[in-house]
Amino acid sequence: MGGQIMIIGNAGGGKSILARQLSQAKNLPLYRLDSLQWNSGWIPTPKVEFERLHNELIAKDVWIIDGFGSWESIERRCAAADTIILVDHPLWIHYWWAIKRQFMCLFRPRPDFVEGCPMLPMTDKLLKMIWQIHKHLKPKLIELVDSYRETKWVYHVQSPTALKQLIKEHCLTDSSF
Repeated sequence: MGGQIMIIGNAGGGKSILARQLSQAKNLPLYRLDSLQWNSGWIPTPKVEFERLHNELIAKDVWIIDGFGSWESIERRCAAADTIILVDHPLWIHYWWAIKRQFMCLFRPRPDFVEGCPMLPMTDKLLKMIWQIHKHLKPKLIELVDSYRETKWVYHVQSPTALKQLIKEHCLTDSSF
C-alpha cells in the first residue's frame, strides 16, 4: 500500500472508518470528498470549483481520499492513486450500515461530515442513491478498478470480514463494525 490511497464504494460500507484508521496508522493526510462537494445546508459546490479542488488534492504527493465525486473525478483519482480500495459489500450490508448510521445521527452528528448538513433529513435520498450506485455505477466502477490491477495496489473488499482483515493488516488496530 502506497501513499496515494483512493477509497471508494457505495454509502454505508465503512469507507470513512477505514480511511480514518489508515490515515492514523500511516500518518497520511485524509481528505473527504463530501467536504469538497457540499457546503452548509446541503448546497453543492459548483462543479468547476469541485474539479479544481479535487485536482489540487490528487496532485499532492501523499493523500487518502474517501468518497465518490463525479465519474470524471473518479477516473482521474484512479489514474493518480497508487492504491485503490473498492468497498463493495453485499447490497443489504450497505443499506443496514447506512440506516444504522442515520439512526445514530439522531443522537450525535457525524464528526466527519460537513457542518450544517444534517444527515437524518437526507435518509430517503441516501437510500435511493445506494440503489442507483449499486445498479448503474457498480459494474463500471469494478471494470475501471480492475483495469489497474497490473499497475497499482488494488483491494476489492467484498465483505465486512474482508474489511476487518484489511484494517488488521494495514492499521494494526481493533475495529468494530
